[in-house]
Amino acid sequence: MRTQKGLKLEQRGEGNYYKVILHIGSTLIPISDDIVEELQTHTALTPDQFFPIFVNKVGYSSYLQEQLRQEVREAGDLSAQMATIQQFFRQE
Repeated sequence: MRTQKGLKLEQRGEGNYYKVILHIGSTLIPISDDIVEELQTHTALTPDQFFPIFVNKVGYSSYLQEQLRQEVREAGDLSAQMATIQQFFRQE
């Protein structure tokens, strides 16, 4: 049973192969350092502008891209979710 809706980023830190993990429900998606660096360059965009870039960079397959979109739709409030994710990347 899922209690949390929406996307969640986890900071793993140094010593881990992937320092950032994206949670889509119970699915874990590792995010490579180069993608983290790329996303950091887009954090000044509006949440609506950032979302398609985030989906294209993190979603390495059309299936995963659709899962990302679906999770955001189910959780609602795209702007709040993307603002939180952008803030995460600003602090990276």
